Amino acid sequence: MPEVLYRRLDELSDAEVYEAYEPPEPDWLRVNFVASADGAATLGGLSGPLSGAADKRVFKALRARCDVLVAGSGTVLAERYRELRLSRERVRWRLERGLPEVPVMAVLSRSAGLDPDAPLFTEAPRRPIVICSGASSEDQMASLREVADVIAVGAGAIDYRAALAALRERGLRQVLCEGGPTVLGHLIAEDMVDELDVTVSPMLVGAGPIRIAEGPASEAARRMRLHHVFEAEGNLILRYLRGSSND
Repeated sequence: MPEVLYRRLDELSDAEVYEAYEPPEPDWLRVNFVASADGAATLGGLSGPLSGAADKRVFKALRARCDVLVAGSGTVLAERYRELRLSRERVRWRLERGLPEVPVMAVLSRSAGLDPDAPLFTEAPRRPIVICSGASSEDQMASLREVADVIAVGAGAIDYRAALAALRERGLRQVLCEGGPTVLGHLIAEDMVDELDVTVSPMLVGAGPIRIAEGPASEAARRMRLHHVFEAEGNLILRYLRGSSND
């Protein structure tokens, strides 16, 4: 049985945090979420209130490590995503490894119903990507093409496997997905998740909020292997990798 690493996050240097999230393979899809201790994905309709300094430290390291950051339009709008930028230290970390200064931002929107004048597009340091269904409005896709690359895949809904293949054809092989829950539900149903990074916040939210995975039912449970547990101020920061704990 592979050894599980248990550490206090505040005992780790930034370099050790980066090393702890080294992807096992060149092509890798990791998903990052925060959840309450009783399983809620949101508090007051947003994930931000469940987060804290420890979760944000890992969150920023994961962003620095990826080639492309993927998020659903619901999450982008609710959490008020702006253009994707990194701190000076994280930009330096990337440049030292031959990576562009920032990852590409990719937004999943079945209808392509996004505002091309939003700062996420107009202020972006790298040209973003919009992933939509092939059934989206031609006029809407045309307006978005002024500010982003548009990938139209799928007949009525987005074809997630085709979308991932299109990203990798562009050299965007390390994929970080920040949700939301419906996106994660689709990725699980399609058996596409290589890694789940989840911070369990020491809060009880109670009934009402959704779980971190919603949407289509999955035909089977996916076995994951616990790689590490970092503890910080009552938060448990967990990294699960694809594969059985008996591998």
